[in-house]
Amino acid sequence: MNRREFLKTSLAATAAVAGTAFLGGSLLASTSAESSKNGAKNGKMKILVITGSPRKNGNSNTLADHFIKGAKEAGHEVVRFDSAFKEVHPCIGCNRCGMNGPCIFKDDFEFVREHIVNADLVAFATPMYYFGISAQIKAVIDRFYAINGQIHVPKKAVLMMTYANSAAPEAKPIISHYETLLGYLGWSDAGQIIASGVWPVGAVNGTKYPELAYQLGKTV
Repeated sequence: MNRREFLKTSLAATAAVAGTAFLGGSLLASTSAESSKNGAKNGKMKILVITGSPRKNGNSNTLADHFIKGAKEAGHEVVRFDSAFKEVHPCIGCNRCGMNGPCIFKDDFEFVREHIVNADLVAFATPMYYFGISAQIKAVIDRFYAINGQIHVPKKAVLMMTYANSAAPEAKPIISHYETLLGYLGWSDAGQIIASGVWPVGAVNGTKYPELAYQLGKTV
């Protein structure tokens, strides 16, 4: 079975179990989608923030701090996962999970699994490392594979990214990755903050970007 057929089979099986329908390459969810809608019924969302910086006071973490502050002030329920300070084993593509089951690795990804399924919005905060997202947050995203069927439901997402240079084209690969991920999952973009020209720890302070992150959290 080639990869395309494997994906179709796996997602179709997931849809049957979850009471959803797989049609034309899209997973049309009912149960999980309704749960997500109910969670945000009064405009209050469940938000999962996933960070990727290994610097505790790193610039992208600063944006995450401000986003969370704004979101909490708006009454949203926010949980945070700092991937660089957690144990997340890289996916090894063994397919033991069947794209919708337990992973062979029992590590801190269980926290993500617990909160992402019912989250109404997932916020990603990462620095640019060698023109891509950090390895730490990539490991987390790769492990989405094990819950693939459960997160193919309507959600919102946010990208907060920092990088040292100021050339806009250099940010395009990360933005493209993010937008491709959302397209695959059927999520919608709720905002992007691309902070250029910040490199040393604290460089983002004194710029417009922390306030933009705060306002995004309040209005998302």
